[in-house]
Amino acid sequence: MSDVQTNEVSDNPKAGGFSLPLFALPQAFQGIAEQNATRAREQFEKVKEASEEISVLLKEAYAVNAKGAADYAAKVIDISHSNASSALAFISELAGTRSLSEVIQLSADHGRKNFEATTAQNKELWEIAKKVATETSEPIKKSFAKALKTPS
Repeated sequence: MSDVQTNEVSDNPKAGGFSLPLFALPQAFQGIAEQNATRAREQFEKVKEASEEISVLLKEAYAVNAKGAADYAAKVIDISHSNASSALAFISELAGTRSLSEVIQLSADHGRKNFEATTAQNKELWEIAKKVATETSEPIKKSFAKALKTPS
């Protein structure tokens, strides 16, 4: 039916005029492949650890940021209440005036007080925002400093 030819490998370490053994080369590649696989596993573990650390860090930063945002929002609500109360008090005082000069004086006084209050409120909001930014970024900065100091 069909003739099957088999080529037998000779014990001659030189094939085709080359001085390389026929089967020694794959062994060398196997050693290199094993080393590379080991290194890849080690690097994978390092990346996995770093990823877990970053996840914990980001959760912590998020919690700090959420608390800070809530503090900021509470302060904005407090400021809004204060400003509304001030406006209502101004309207009430304005209704009790009897002359144009009293209206002008009352308006000037209210404008000055309102400007001073707004300036103070903006400072408070700025301080809260600065505190939130600092507290949120602190764990991240520490983590990066630690990562940069760790030899790989």
